[in-house]
Amino acid sequence: MTYRIALASDHAAVALKASLVAWLRDAGHAVLDLGPEGEASVDYPDYGYALAHRVSGGEADFGIALCGSGIGISIAVNRHAGCRCALVNEPLSARLAREHNDANVLAMGARLVGIEMAKACIEAFLATPFGGERHQRRIDKLSSPTLG
Repeated sequence: MTYRIALASDHAAVALKASLVAWLRDAGHAVLDLGPEGEASVDYPDYGYALAHRVSGGEADFGIALCGSGIGISIAVNRHAGCRCALVNEPLSARLAREHNDANVLAMGARLVGIEMAKACIEAFLATPFGGERHQRRIDKLSSPTLG
């Protein structure tokens, strides 16, 4: 199955993003590269917000958010309704993020995962459907304006 996938990073993850964009396109996915293009310092919230806008607005089925650690950009993406961004470092977490949490954005840290591990995480993420049923009520609570 092929997907529309938006990717964004900060300056620390430009090289990883470029490799993943090429790899995903080679696999037949429609890829939207939201930048940045170079390694000049940028602010990850700007790129995380752009990615979240594309995913929550339906322009992309999934997003991949990258920064040095993955932490900052995942926080930025998760500030947007309709985005459930999971920070992962290995494939099992990527699979569980989809199966249990219906995550639609995958975040990784370029300083923490190499290209092959990043690809393995993305493969697990894209291959796993949401488990539904008992997990849905929890996802519904994440969309609620109040949790208490």
